[in-house]
Amino acid sequence: MKSFSIPNLFKSELIGKIKEKRRVKDKLKKDFSPSFLDFGPVQIYLSRHFGFCYGVENAIEIAYQVIENHPDKRIFLLSEMIHNPSVNEDLLDRGLRFIQDTKGNQLIPWNELKSDDIVIVPAFGTTLEIQEKLKSIGIDSYAYDTTCPFVEKVWNRASAIGQKQYTVIVHGKPTHEETKATFSHSKESAPTLILKNYAQAEKLIPYLRKEKNRADFFSDFHGQYSKGFNPETDLQKIGVVNQTTMLASDTQEIVDLLRKTMVDFYQLQPNEVVERFADTRDTLCYATNDNQSATYGLLTQEADFAIVAGGYNSSNTSHIVALCEEKLPTYFINSEDKLISNKKVKHFLYESKKEKETSNFIPEKDKVIIMLTCGASCPDPIVEGILRKLISFFPTAQNPDEVVENWLNLN
Repeated sequence: MKSFSIPNLFKSELIGKIKEKRRVKDKLKKDFSPSFLDFGPVQIYLSRHFGFCYGVENAIEIAYQVIENHPDKRIFLLSEMIHNPSVNEDLLDRGLRFIQDTKGNQLIPWNELKSDDIVIVPAFGTTLEIQEKLKSIGIDSYAYDTTCPFVEKVWNRASAIGQKQYTVIVHGKPTHEETKATFSHSKESAPTLILKNYAQAEKLIPYLRKEKNRADFFSDFHGQYSKGFNPETDLQKIGVVNQTTMLASDTQEIVDLLRKTMVDFYQLQPNEVVERFADTRDTLCYATNDNQSATYGLLTQEADFAIVAGGYNSSNTSHIVALCEEKLPTYFINSEDKLISNKKVKHFLYESKKEKETSNFIPEKDKVIIMLTCGASCPDPIVEGILRKLISFFPTAQNPDEVVENWLNLN
């Protein structure tokens, strides 16, 4: 796989050594067991896979090359480059400006842009409508397009099944930039509907079985269907694609439910299923799959609590948090600064979208065991900073650099 040149401020020598050791020993990525680091009074299980993925590194490389190569140009990002505050803050510090926020609210009016401005498309991609808007200004949206190739793969899959007269069902978060972009591209070739979760998939069943009328459909799925969508005719052949960062098991549950409904309602034989339900392979990206598999591997161990690092608006990170929360106390933080002391942590609650302070999060015991991981848009130095901060809470803990060197020699 291609390697990218990213700024040193997003690299960690300590974490990099661990990752490289694991990569060399497991080139086929079949071992999802965590790395075990013993610092004496505190032990840390570090996830097998975490941090920057292909799409993120590609986007960062392009953005920083644009900055370097065009010092006299005005440079804009359509929205956040990736869902990580440290990366976006550094880009803003270098003079870049965001045209929209992550919810699509306009920060800079379109009429302020000029044809000689540079506009970078983020890793999530963008909608056809925004591409047309930029074109009308005289800006080529493809000139500095950092759209992740795995996102484009989903668009291609949706287009392919749409051309075969299937309606496209997108499993994703309706307000997420990637899902909005996928929806925009998909609706050009097929009727398209977004389902945000399993509950909405269940709500769709009566329409697949022709048991509810169209008026109820437009109320149940308000704002999530393409223009001209007709539930009476557009739900006879369907196929499912997804936002690349969704939880794989959630997508599979939705696929299984919808497929079974079509099979039962139309009384399909195994060789007839494809007539009503498109044979789409999973459209999660490799990094999402790897990170989720590594999280399952992490959770085979026993620990007192888990720390998950990442941007609070990061979809893939939120799913890692959800997996960990099913087993043990989990604290979602975006930097080491949230570890206020060995008695207090400020962490993010994804459901309420609020931070909360929790006291006595580190148990008083002779040996504390912690799980540590992060999302695909979190820089390694943040993970290192969190690891060192956690260790600093234990006065008798061994030096982290020495522990990692010993670990490298033994593994």
